[in-house]
Amino acid sequence: MVENTDAAIHNLYSNGSIQNHTSNGALEEKLDEIRRLIGKAEGDPLRIVGIGAGAWGSVFTALLQDSYGHLRDKVLIRIWRRPGRSVDKATAEHLFEVINSREDVLRRLIRRCAYLKYVEARLGDRTLHADEILKDGFCLNMIDTPLCPLKVVTNLQEAVWDADIVINALPSTETREVFEEISRYWKERITVPVIISLAKGVEAELEPEPRIITPTQMINRATGVPVENILYLGGPNIASEIYNKEYANARICGAEKWRKPLAKFLRQPQFIVWDNGDLVTHEVMGGLKNVYAIGAGMVAALTNESATSKSVYFAHCTSEMIFITHLLAEEPEKLAGPLLADTYVTLLKGRNAWYGQQLAKGALNLEMGDSIKGKGMIQGVSAVKAFYELLSQSCLSVLHPEENKPVAPVALCPIMKMLYRILITREFPARAILQVLRDETMNDPKDRIEIAQSHVFYRPSLLGQKP
Repeated sequence: MVENTDAAIHNLYSNGSIQNHTSNGALEEKLDEIRRLIGKAEGDPLRIVGIGAGAWGSVFTALLQDSYGHLRDKVLIRIWRRPGRSVDKATAEHLFEVINSREDVLRRLIRRCAYLKYVEARLGDRTLHADEILKDGFCLNMIDTPLCPLKVVTNLQEAVWDADIVINALPSTETREVFEEISRYWKERITVPVIISLAKGVEAELEPEPRIITPTQMINRATGVPVENILYLGGPNIASEIYNKEYANARICGAEKWRKPLAKFLRQPQFIVWDNGDLVTHEVMGGLKNVYAIGAGMVAALTNESATSKSVYFAHCTSEMIFITHLLAEEPEKLAGPLLADTYVTLLKGRNAWYGQQLAKGALNLEMGDSIKGKGMIQGVSAVKAFYELLSQSCLSVLHPEENKPVAPVALCPIMKMLYRILITREFPARAILQVLRDETMNDPKDRIEIAQSHVFYRPSLLGQKP
């Protein structure tokens, strides 16, 4: 008998969220497939470890724990974060409010005999630490969204030395250093781990020729793990919304051997994971949208959330992004959907847009750095520097449409130039971003797109590839 449609929808969206109807049998099959590919023997659990416990890293690890954690004989899921980070009293008080607003969380803590320490912290009689509360399911950068309890390790060697799958959830600015340390613990390894990088950020390498260095390339250089075993996962998503089962999608990019089974392994009813072979370009685009998100936040704050001003900014920033993708990709049209979707959600609610807003309002200043309490690392700041330096190289010159002379690509990206002068050289205040939008000599956004489409701009060397 066919189930009534209304009833089916009610069951699927019970309690306002998509329910996981995947049977234990189907989950076990997906896990067994990964175990076979890794070469795990019976009785030897698949070891998965998340490196870095920011919002997205914690949520990603928690999603795996929620799905597969009950299969203890077959998989062990852990997360590493640095020890010693204390929780201030204001955050402890807010955390206590969150706990008491959620009956399920309150009952869980009482059952685990973990509630009393939160009472003591609220009263100021005890100092909590970030690794301590993460074990109970609280990420310091995302206190309002309780996660499932996690197995937390604070010793990096213990976390990684026998890991089969490593999730890189570090900021791009920390990836190289931490994986250089990890490589020391892997010197005597016989098996090669699989690494999934969630990091969105880039560095510029100017010698011997200009090129972008992405987190997966940093990992490859630091550890010697073959590129075929390193993948990138990205998509238009907000960590807290994904954990709250809002519908989302992502792409895992890399070698076919790993990306297809991992896409299947990671997929959930509300979190659809596709696969793609173009790793580096997707990774670079994930860093590029953070650049323009900061400017979007500034414009929103400076114009009192003017829809018109924000749309003007969006038109110009997307035309610059399209221009840049023509330098970086042979078939940039294939990136249009994923890049615009990721840009859209980041401009709406991402931490980089939030950072731009706070700078424009004066609630934050550049002297405070780009690692912000309660938010984590603002990746867009270092990405502004990397893209500007790269696109300023005269050896990449393109023909200026009006002046009819060769110029560095950044000359045709006025928003990128101004963000660099606001955030990096600090020549101008945040308000200067509006000067760019109101410049009467500024080209129509369509002109920039037409320039990109009518010239052979593609520079494979920028991504370390040969023509």
